[in-house]
This record gives sequence, structure tokens and C-alpha cells, in this order.
Amino acid sequence: MDAARGRAIMQRMMPMDSWPGLLGVLGRSALRWLAGWWRAIHGGAELLVLMVSPSSYRATARSALLRQVVLATAPHLLWFTVLIALLSVVLIRIVVVTALSYGLSQYALEMVVRVLVLELIPLSAALFVSVRYAIPGGSELYKLRQRGGFDAQRAQGLDPLQHEVLPRALAGIFSVLLLASLTCVIALVLAYLTVYGFSPWGFAAYTRVVGHVFNPAVTLIFTLKTLLFSLAVALMPLTTALQDLPRPVSRASIELQGLIRMFAVLLLVEVASLIGNYY
Repeated sequence: MDAARGRAIMQRMMPMDSWPGLLGVLGRSALRWLAGWWRAIHGGAELLVLMVSPSSYRATARSALLRQVVLATAPHLLWFTVLIALLSVVLIRIVVVTALSYGLSQYALEMVVRVLVLELIPLSAALFVSVRYAIPGGSELYKLRQRGGFDAQRAQGLDPLQHEVLPRALAGIFSVLLLASLTCVIALVLAYLTVYGFSPWGFAAYTRVVGHVFNPAVTLIFTLKTLLFSLAVALMPLTTALQDLPRPVSRASIELQGLIRMFAVLLLVEVASLIGNYY
């Protein structure tokens, strides 16, 4: 009776002639969603072409690139490294002690390398750069467009893609790759020191375990995953900020759209890497 009463109430609240309008709204929303993704992919492809084009790296573009690389990396390098080092020490200690308690000490190091180095650190570096640099940079780019900054650069004979967008994209890629590679090395060193201390006699066994984990297939997947992470972090917020949206939107809305698209790409890359590594 309750279910039938509920259906009757819903039918009174939403008559049958309103369903075509609802379907039309849903269809238009889906088309806008697909069009937004298409524009983001198209804009990312344009930036990738500019990245591999030698003409993009002129003197003025190089100076802007160096400035953005410093802004994306220097303020965050030290304390991100310290944060990951502390987190690594805690996680390594937890894994090692837990493995010892269950008599699985021979698998402790391999688990540390797989979980910490292969999965957590690249994702942490990508999320950190996105929050601290890429997403705020995308909103700044959107505000610059709204103020007419791109038109002013074109009037001066400059290409905004080369002098504003491309340096930010390359700086984001460089920052993710640098933070991920540096902290992965630090985590591997801390794992050795936690298990073997400062003794050199465990080096052969440790390198054997690391080499077993980083076989050619896993190394290729790890490299591609980190590179794709950096591309997603660098390109998605910028391409969202470059889109001509049908209505004026706020800075928070631009940041949210870039964040959602970036998370979607990161999730797809992470799922693909897990399938490649463990299936």
C-alpha cells in the first residue's frame, strides 16, 4: 500500500506530459558535458603539439617558462619532501612490524615498494601540484582572459598560448615529475634504513627485492602512469579555463570543473595501471 501510494503521489507531482521536457533537459545536459570534454581534449592536444614544436621556445617564452617552473616547484619542494618522508617512515614501520608479527617479513619490503613507491607517491605528487599550482593557475588564466589580457597580448603580436598557457602546462608537468621521482628515491632509501639500518650488508638483498618489483613491464607502466598523471594535472585545469562557456561562471565553478575532469583522468589512469600491474 505504501509503495502504491508513493507512486500515485509521484504521478500527481510529475504528470506524463512533463517527461519529454525532462528528457530534453537531460539530453542537453549530456550534450554540454560531452562538448566540454571534447573541448578539453582538443585544447590538450593543441598544447601537446606546442610542447613538441621548437618554435614555441623563443626567448620571451623561455623566460616565462623558467618563471613558471620556479613558481610551480621551488615553494613546495622542501616541505612536500619532508611530508612524504615522514609519511613514508610511518607507513614503512607499520608494514614491517605487521609483517613481522604475522611471520611474513620476507614480503614486507616488496609490499612497501609496491604500495608506497608504485602507487601512493605518484598520486600524492599529482594531487599536491594540482591543489597548490595547477588549479589556482587555471583560475588565474580564466580571470586574465576575462579582463582582456589575451586580447592585449595579441595586439602586441604575442601568442597567449605560447606566453601564458604553455609555460604553465610545462611547469606543472615538470613539478609533478620532479616531486614524484625525488620522493620515490627518498622512500626507497628510508625503506632500506628502516629494515637494515646503516649496515651495507643488506644492499644485495634489498636491490634484489626492488629489482624483482621493478621488472621491465612494471617500470614501463610506472613511467607512463607518472607521465600521464603530470599531463592530467597540467592540462585539465588549463583547458577548462580556456573554454568559451555559454554563460558567465565564477572562479570557483571553473576550479571545480577543472578539478572534476582532472580527477576523472587520474582515476582512469590509476585503474589502467592497476590492471596492467596485477592482472
